[in-house]
Amino acid sequence: MRCTVCGAELAATRTDLPFKVRETSIVILKNLPVMQCGNCPEYVIEDGVLSQVDEILARVDSGAEVEIIRYAA
Repeated sequence: MRCTVCGAELAATRTDLPFKVRETSIVILKNLPVMQCGNCPEYVIEDGVLSQVDEILARVDSGAEVEIIRYAA
């Protein structure tokens, strides 16, 4: 798979990413599998992983300002 920004090859890796789920709530997903560009900061979250991310974010505690969750497939 190629990067849509610079055209370099994307490689599978794991990273920590923040997601803003409400006006005052941020969730950090740790160890999330992504396809990362080796040439620029662009990354892609594949459809199957993104579906699981959506499910995880839907279950987040509504009262927490910041929550850190380890991604487990």
